[in-house]
Amino acid sequence: MDDRRRRGELRIYLGAAPGVGKTFAMLGEAHRRRERGTDVVVGLVETHGREKTAELVAGLDVLPRKEFRHRGLDVEEMDVDALLARNPEVAVVDELAHTNAPGSRNAKRWEDVEELLEAGVDVLSTVNVQHLESLNDVVQRITGVPQRETVPDEVVRRAEQIELVDLTPEALRRRLAHGNVYPASKIDAALGNYFRPGNLTALREIALLWVADQVDVALRRYRAEQSITDTWETRERVVVAITGGKESETLIRRARRVATRAGAELQVLHILRGDGLAGAAPAAVARYRGLAKDVGATFHTVVGDDVPSALLEFARGTNATQLVIGTSRRTRLARLFSEGIGATVLQESGPIDVHMVTHDQSGSRWRAAVARSPLRTSRRLAGWALAVLAPILATAIGVWLRDDLIQSTNVVDYFLATVLVALVGGLGPAVFAAVFSALLLNFYFTPPLFTFTVDTQQNVVTLVAMVVVGVTVALVVDRAARRAEQAARARTEATLLASYARTVLTNPYPLVRLLEKVRENFGLASVVLLERTDGDWARVESVGVVADCEPDVDIPVTPDVRLVLRGRPLPASDRRVLEAAAGQALLALRQQRMADQARDAQRRAEGTELRTALLSAVGHDLRTPLTSIKAAIGSLRDPELRLSDEDVAELNETVEVSADRLTGLIDNLLDSSRLATGAVRPLFRAVGLDEVVARALSGVDDVRRVEVDVDEQLVPVRADVGLLERVVANVVDNALRYGGGGQVAIRASEHAERVELRVVDHGRGLPRGTADEVFAPFQRLGDRAASPGVGLGLSVAKGFTEAMNGTIRAEDTPGGGLTMVIALPAFDTADSDGEVPA
Repeated sequence: MDDRRRRGELRIYLGAAPGVGKTFAMLGEAHRRRERGTDVVVGLVETHGREKTAELVAGLDVLPRKEFRHRGLDVEEMDVDALLARNPEVAVVDELAHTNAPGSRNAKRWEDVEELLEAGVDVLSTVNVQHLESLNDVVQRITGVPQRETVPDEVVRRAEQIELVDLTPEALRRRLAHGNVYPASKIDAALGNYFRPGNLTALREIALLWVADQVDVALRRYRAEQSITDTWETRERVVVAITGGKESETLIRRARRVATRAGAELQVLHILRGDGLAGAAPAAVARYRGLAKDVGATFHTVVGDDVPSALLEFARGTNATQLVIGTSRRTRLARLFSEGIGATVLQESGPIDVHMVTHDQSGSRWRAAVARSPLRTSRRLAGWALAVLAPILATAIGVWLRDDLIQSTNVVDYFLATVLVALVGGLGPAVFAAVFSALLLNFYFTPPLFTFTVDTQQNVVTLVAMVVVGVTVALVVDRAARRAEQAARARTEATLLASYARTVLTNPYPLVRLLEKVRENFGLASVVLLERTDGDWARVESVGVVADCEPDVDIPVTPDVRLVLRGRPLPASDRRVLEAAAGQALLALRQQRMADQARDAQRRAEGTELRTALLSAVGHDLRTPLTSIKAAIGSLRDPELRLSDEDVAELNETVEVSADRLTGLIDNLLDSSRLATGAVRPLFRAVGLDEVVARALSGVDDVRRVEVDVDEQLVPVRADVGLLERVVANVVDNALRYGGGGQVAIRASEHAERVELRVVDHGRGLPRGTADEVFAPFQRLGDRAASPGVGLGLSVAKGFTEAMNGTIRAEDTPGGGLTMVIALPAFDTADSDGEVPA
């Protein structure tokens, strides 16, 4: 009976790309365990022809592979039955995502590994990040190469150990260039496609983030096992709490911006009260759940009677570092009895940062009702409280000192109380205090006492004077407050106007940015600048959602230009700023049009310069061979010259070479003209690159400097023979002219249903950032003016290649120089066998 009931442990070496050294690291671990006396068996390792990997495998116990036939072919796979029978302590199984050949024990290799683990065998295995099921489509979008072999993420996550085998993009490309990953025939295609620096950087980041997620899962598991509730700031994580009310959308979007700036994970939390008596509608919760998914957040729901405690408990449980909550919707009166959720969370959050987000639902209707007063709400509330307390205090003093004070002293006390209330609370509290003081004065101190009867004219004048003084002082206070408010508004307007002026002066296309600023500053739905042309108003520029409805604000700038705003009615006090903004918009429009005119003028100047360059280059390159031809023919026809046979042959050769130069120049000019007029129509057929290269080189000077390495068995391309021959000839001629006088290599390889032809030189290469400029017509990138040619060769090559649905690009040659890569679609046997015009 087998007494080993434990499940085996899985250790995975994860890499971002092939060639980073996963298998090498795995075999190194196998050797270390073998040296410690562990029974290690290699179930299957793919060396891919790498000598160093094969040397590591040779030192281990290797289980023979299982051989069988499938559809007439001999195939080999890992012998799972033999490995289970061997029952080692550790099995080495390469390429976890591999798909087994039909007829194998399991369809996927990871299923073989699962059997080994269930049998108690520890397994060392490898996988690349592009083979993870959840990342397969992401990697395909980045690299353009589909991955047919995948492994479920859960299989990899269950591994006891995941070790990231990392290598910088530059180091990996050097490893490829040295032939340590792929054979020589595949190196160029790999470097120019899948293993481009940008691709490798993206894949490396994906691998690092995926492993970081697994580390985070392990950390959460450890914290749960150890009952740790303190926040460990190992990773930024933002939790936003929503109620399901209308403000929830604002909170989620604001939290997404907070999380993005912090590079953090976002979690949306909806808290349900335990009594179930209050809560958001299910449709609203579903809508916010969908919004959370759209912004890349996870949605969570918890139940708790104490909302702050439930929120903080969830945040600490997920090791959150930041909380986002909305400002309170409670009125000031309600806050006197309970501080609210936000204040409680702030007090008890500890090391968790809390963001309070304002929204349209915060505050109360009372705030809107009293917003017309220029005084602050706190000051008005204090005024109302003083309006009650001050007259009562004056009355208490008068009653207490009734025998010592005279009537006029009591009147002064009430006047003082009224003025004090007016200074603090403004008009409303002052009027109330004046009336209240008058009633108290009449009741307690004016005969007949303890009645509201006024029996003398003097008492009436006193009461009226008290109200007038209170109202007058209150009006002065209100006017001062309004002046302060106007000064603050003026400062705001000056800031806005300075911002608009700065936008117009500092942006090359300021109009859109200016209109966007106006829309943002005033909270509008849309801002549109209209101009009248031929009697009709036409939209010049707009921002926001433009609707076909009456504008809320219409500001004329000139008789033919106006600014239209929609979204909400604006007070008249904002019109002055808007009129200034409209004037800035007109200035921005004129500035933008002047810039467009300047660019048009620059384009015309460049066109003139181009024509001048063409005439200069053509004149020079036509005159030089014509002069040589004329001089040679003149010498041959001169009856007075006695020429030897060698001299005659040399002169004839001069005529022939000069005529070839003229022919090449005229061909390039004609080809340029054909491309410009769209007259190039390729006749597609299956073309072998070895034949095209041979014909192209037959007309190239100094062909001895060209090394050709094009396999005759290479898949043919779908191209026009004549056009492709001209492309190759022009590119090779360019490499011979400007390649520094060294050897030029021509290599070809197949990659992703395309065939790439590389023309490699080891000259001085191109200046950084000029890879696209080299294909411009009449462009020789700073070469001497005496250089032969007019700079049309590569321009014609690019045009012909694109006409054949191909691409041509310039790359740096490893070690220095320039590599021209001509990529064309491989010929599909499903295409027509005959010549097919484009």
